[in-house]
Amino acid sequence: METLYISCLAFGILFAFVSVVLGDILGSFLDGALDFLSVDGPGIFQPAAIAGGITTFGGAGLLLERYATLDEGATVLLALLIAAAGSMFVFFLYVRPMRNTEATSGYSMQELGGAIGEVITSIPAQGCGEVLIRIGAGVTNHTAESFEGKDIPTGSRVVVVEVKLDVLAVATMDERGEM
Repeated sequence: METLYISCLAFGILFAFVSVVLGDILGSFLDGALDFLSVDGPGIFQPAAIAGGITTFGGAGLLLERYATLDEGATVLLALLIAAAGSMFVFFLYVRPMRNTEATSGYSMQELGGAIGEVITSIPAQGCGEVLIRIGAGVTNHTAESFEGKDIPTGSRVVVVEVKLDVLAVATMDERGEM
């Protein structure tokens, strides 16, 4: 049984090394062939949680076999219980929070309606300029035209009134934040 425990422990260490240290590097070279190592599996049966359970089984079994005075069946059963607890520990304290923190910086142009921005390239009455709009923690710049058909100077605060195909129609705001 000691060989089984050492093998499980070695597998877990190798899995951790490959998925954490080399996962992104190898994944880019192998064009996504290692994507199964990510945290996107079904329910509690995530690859990282299962590998954590196997590693815990190997480590717990090895320690129990060497230092506890239990028979072989009790050692395996206790190692399995500890492995299940370790697997759940990995799932609830690592995998699940990582899945919930995935965020994207992508946005749709349609989401910009009502957004407040600043003119960075003046907008002529009949033409286009450029506005800077804050999206989440970042900023983005877009081509803009005057919704009211008036010149809008650089540095003016504007609000997106209409989102067209490639252009934002904006209107100026006064100091009080009103149009």
